[in-house]
This record gives sequence, C-alpha cells and structure tokens, in this order.
Amino acid sequence: MVQKYQSPVRVYKHPFELVMAAYERRFPTCHLIPMFVASDVVEEETNEDGSNTRVERRCALDVDAPRLLKRIAGVEYVYFIQNNTLNRKERTLHIESHNETFSNRVIIHETCCYSVHPENDAWTCFEQTASLDIKSFFGFESTVEKIAMKQYASSIKKGKEIIEFYLKELQDDGISHVPRWTPSSLPLPLPRPTSLFSSSPILPKLTVTPPVSIPLPINAKDSTAQEANRDSSTLPADILTEILTGTPEDKLDADYIKRYLGDLTPLQESCLIRLRKWLQETHKGKIPKDEHILRFLRARDFNMDKAREILCQSLTWRKQHQVDYLLETWSSPQVLQDYYTGGWHHHDRDGRPLYVLRLGQMDTKGLVRALGEESLLRHVLSINEEGLRRCEENTKVFGRPISCWTCLVDLEGLNMRHLWRPGVKALLRIIEVVEANYPETLGRLLILRAPRVFPVLWTLVSPFIDENTRKKFLIFAGNDYQGPGGLVDYIDKEIIPDFLAGECMCEIPEGGLVPKSMYRTTEELENEDVRLWTETIYHSASIFKGAPHELLIEIIDASSVITWDFDMCKGDVVFNIYHSKRAPQPPRKDPPAAHGITSPVGNNVQLIDKSWTLGQDYSMVESPLTCKEGESVQGSHITRWPGFYILQWKFHNMPACLATNLPRVEDVLATLQVSSHKCKVMYYTEVLGSEDFRGSMTSLESSHSGFSQLSAATTSSSQSQSSSMISR
Repeated sequence: MVQKYQSPVRVYKHPFELVMAAYERRFPTCHLIPMFVASDVVEEETNEDGSNTRVERRCALDVDAPRLLKRIAGVEYVYFIQNNTLNRKERTLHIESHNETFSNRVIIHETCCYSVHPENDAWTCFEQTASLDIKSFFGFESTVEKIAMKQYASSIKKGKEIIEFYLKELQDDGISHVPRWTPSSLPLPLPRPTSLFSSSPILPKLTVTPPVSIPLPINAKDSTAQEANRDSSTLPADILTEILTGTPEDKLDADYIKRYLGDLTPLQESCLIRLRKWLQETHKGKIPKDEHILRFLRARDFNMDKAREILCQSLTWRKQHQVDYLLETWSSPQVLQDYYTGGWHHHDRDGRPLYVLRLGQMDTKGLVRALGEESLLRHVLSINEEGLRRCEENTKVFGRPISCWTCLVDLEGLNMRHLWRPGVKALLRIIEVVEANYPETLGRLLILRAPRVFPVLWTLVSPFIDENTRKKFLIFAGNDYQGPGGLVDYIDKEIIPDFLAGECMCEIPEGGLVPKSMYRTTEELENEDVRLWTETIYHSASIFKGAPHELLIEIIDASSVITWDFDMCKGDVVFNIYHSKRAPQPPRKDPPAAHGITSPVGNNVQLIDKSWTLGQDYSMVESPLTCKEGESVQGSHITRWPGFYILQWKFHNMPACLATNLPRVEDVLATLQVSSHKCKVMYYTEVLGSEDFRGSMTSLESSHSGFSQLSAATTSSSQSQSSSMISR
C-alpha cells in the first residue's frame, strides 16, 4: 500500500532570501540531523542572467535500522538524489528527491517548496509532500515501512527547527538581510562550509529529504488548509474570520493547527489535511470545520479510511434530519424545562464547558411517557450542538484548543425505577446516536454519589459506549468526591454546585415526578415521533442493477426551474433527466427478481415503460452525469416545454475491459455479490417559477445543502452558460 504525507503550510517570519541563506548552511552536512551523513554536488548550472539555478546532489543517509537488516540488504548507507531549482526572480525553491538505493524494490518520492507568503512578502512559506511504495524487501516489507515512517516523522518535526537554528546563526554572524535578486545583479555567492568528506562521494544536508521513511497508511490527495500564519492581533477582521471558520480554498497553516486544534504529530497533521482535501473535492460547499473532522480522526486513531466512512455517514445523517438547524428550530417543551434535571454550568479547570446532570432526581419513566423517545433524543442532540458552540467560544476565550466538554452526573436518588425497561431502551438509543455523530466530544465524565444499584445500570449501558470514552469515566461513591483527588481537582471550588456542598447556585430544575396527567397514549407518541423525525426535505431511494429509481415532475408552465440536491450514500449511479409529453403509467415498485432483492415500498420507483423508445416517446434533456459514492450533487434545469420530466438515478455499470472481450476478474466477482448491485441516494427536488429562482436564469444557489453549525461555507453557487447546470 502506498503511504502518503502532506504537510501543512509552515511559515518563517523571515524574507525568502534570508531563509535561502539559512538553507544553504545545511550543506554539505548537518550536525542537527545525525543520519544525514554527507552529500556531493553532482551537477550545477545557472542561466545567463543568474535568476535560475539548478543543483543536483547525491546524498547519503545512515538509516537507524537493525544491524541484521542492514547486513541482509548489503548496504551501509541509503543514497538519495536531490534536485533543487531556485528561481530568484519568482522567489521560489522547488526540491524533488527520490531514492537511488533499492529503487527497484522501494519507491520514495518527495517534493518540497519554499515560496513567498501570499499576504506578506517579508515572510516565507514551506510545503512538503511525500510518498512511499514498498514493492518488496526480502520479506521485511512491514519492518522497513515502520522504520521509514518513524524516521520520516522525526525528520519532519526537526525541519523547521533546523532552519530557525541557521537563521539565528546568520544573525549571530551579523547577517540580518540578503538583498533580492535584480536583473542587473549576479547571484551573490553564499558562504559554504568546507566538506568533511573531501573525497567522499557524498556531502550536504537536505531540508527534509530523509531516508526510507514516509507517513501513515492512508489514501488521499494533496494538502488543503487555511491562511498562512499571522498574529491574530495584526490580521484584518475579514481574514481573521476566514482563518477561524475555514473555507474550501484555504491552506492549513502549522501555527493555526497548534493554536486552534492542538499539538498534532506530523502524520496526524497529514491525515487531517488529506481528509479535508477529500471532503472539499466530494462535498463542495459543505466542508465541516477542522475541529469536527479532527474528532472523527481521533475516534478512529487517525485511520483515515475508517474516519472518512463514519464522518460521511454522520454528514448524511445531519443533512437528512436537518441537525444543523436544530438550535434555531428546536424549543424544549415545557415538561422538559420543568423536569429535565440537566444544564450547562460554567467550565472546568481546563476551560472545558461543564454540563451538570442530576440523573438521580430525574423521572426518566415520566419523561419518556410524557414526551416520547424522539423528543428526548432531539433534546439531547440540542445539548450536544450547544456543546460544540461553547467549545468554539471557550477556544477563543482561553486562547488554547478546547474541543470537548466535561459532564458531571449526580446519581443521588438513583433506584430501580430508573431501570424501567423502555427508559433504558431510550437511553441506549441516545448513546448510540451520540457515539456515532459526536465522537471525542466528551473530555471527562465525573459520576458522583454512585449508589449500590449503579453497577446494574453500568452493566446494561457500558457495552454501548466506546472503549476510549469509557476510559474518561471517573466514578465516586458516597462522599468520596469531597476529599483529596475528588471534585476540586477538576472544578474550581467557587463553581461547585450548592447541592454538592459547594458555594455556587446551580440553575438546574429540581426534577421530581412528572404528573401522570401529562402522560400520552402510545398512539399519540407514535404520531408525534413520526412528525418529529420525518421533518426532512430529503427522501431516500435504492437503485438496483436493471432497476433505476425515477421521479416524476409535472411542469405546467414552460421556463420553470427544476432544482435538485442529492448525496450518493452508497455505490455509483448515472443521473439523467428526460422529458415526455405523455404521462407515464402508474409506477412499478418491484425490484428485479433475478437478484432476489425485496425493496421497501416506495424506495425504488420505475416510470419509463420498457416499450417506450428514446427519441420518440421521451427525450433526454441533459447529458448523463456519473456520480460517485460519497459525492454531493446540486443542480438545476430550466424547462423549455410543459409536460412530464423524469429524474432518473441509474446503476452505473463499470466499463468492460477494452483490450479484450473476456470479462475482468473484478466484474466476475462483482456479479457474485448482491450488495454490489445496490446503490443508495438521498435526494431533494423543488420546482420554482422563473421569477422565484434565486439570482438569474443562469445561476444556481443550493440553500438546502449547508451544514450551518459545522461549516462556514454552507452553500455553493455556480454559474452556467446553458439552460441547465449540474455542480458537484
């Protein structure tokens, strides 16, 4: 598997020319990187006006590997070829490196770039990408990969420190300014230390061209990120806002990561950048905030494939149930305001928002009977959404990354009544939803005054709680929380609630039994639950091989605008739009019997009769669009004629091998798997009159695709020169 690395933008608050002078001091050897043994200039050439210089070096690295492995490989040093291209006019240095040793077994490629900061030409930016592909290595492929990743990560970490060291050395030598290149000037020779290996075929030291090393196993693409590093005090308000919220086109800067996201290893930074880039390419205009992406990465130990899967599922869930608008649209029923014994209460010693829940005083049975499971779930989701908002606020207030909150649960009063089966069922479902969509938001859970019945409850719920989350639980029985190592270690004494023998008044309902007069019948609760959780403008459909899903839209007035917004939850489809003057027959809902698949009613609808002929009975009005799994697609079509328009999502058949008529192995295997013949799409459509269409007749603004709480860029807008437009 190819390992990839993408760095954030690292910023030196020094001019490009001075950084280049510091960079040259790293050659021919560098005592700060012991494994960089030596290097030798193989070729050097400068153009006539001196604006461009290309240097090729052969570098030797003493890889820290087991002696036995070195003996088996038959080498003492690993050699790399480094090509540097310095453009003094454009003020850029491009570095390309690849391994010479074992090049037929291991492929290592690295590119680096020094350039001028786009907002401040007195600063210098540095970016770096690398890849490692181990084809074979005497049966030690896994060992070599681990060694490579470890050493590469360590060299990345030292990279900026080394440049800063030589910048200080220049300053100590009285060099604080290097003039810029001008057409009339020749390049100034920089002092180069004499080689320690006068006859050795190797000598200098590279920026970040380490040995057989590279990062985490994950596939993704280039970097992405935020603004280049600046002190927030000197930034204009609009730029500061952009840095804090993030936009799809910006670059993540290393100082921004440290200030707002925390201390990450180089490989963790790379995972964040590459997952963010992938989201930009497939979820245009709806990119979650960096801290939210980071939570999902942490929840899967920075395995990018696993994190991407659960993040996409969560984004689809948020969109389907409009969770982004929950804080604006949800108002707690009066019974919750009176009897739900929980609320936000200042913050803990680490600056995390503090949520207090007096579970022992809560009538869980009464709340479930009076409100239903769905209302309780929605209330808990609103608490989590509020927690995300408070984390952002506290990050700004305390000047350090705060991405989770602390929960204090008081169990005084907990008894067998709380183990009422429907109540436990509701609790387990809430835990399941929160675990899936708010990972790594709980920093610490303080459980106080746990009674004897608590182990029974814990046995029921603990299997549904992630292992990493369980490690954050601290349980105190009786009054143990009042002694050393208790509550005062985590919460300032001044804000300990009064009901815990503290001095701070806590504005949380006292709770008590919910009057039975407020209980609702099962039928009422079921109807209310349906009303609450089907309040979504999106519909789901399944697409099978040989059975597309089709949606009929009748247009009365020409020049109406059909708009759509859909997400590919599973599989690849081809999206088509057809027009017909005749109304299709009543829809067929039977999926193809050949696969033995039973589709839910209304989940797969087919409208186009098999006897219809394309070009006679109906016509295609848009070019087919292939939509890949994970993509989000928005678009519009301006109708030219009245009649019946059919939106079709059709199973995408992979193209057969062009070189032979024989089926490919992959195709044969796919036919054996029923799951490979099913796709899932979540869609929303709307028909607008031309006078109601936002903007002009050639623009689209999709206002139903945003993630308002998780993304600064909540909508996407695209321009089209034709009457129809599809934007990804």
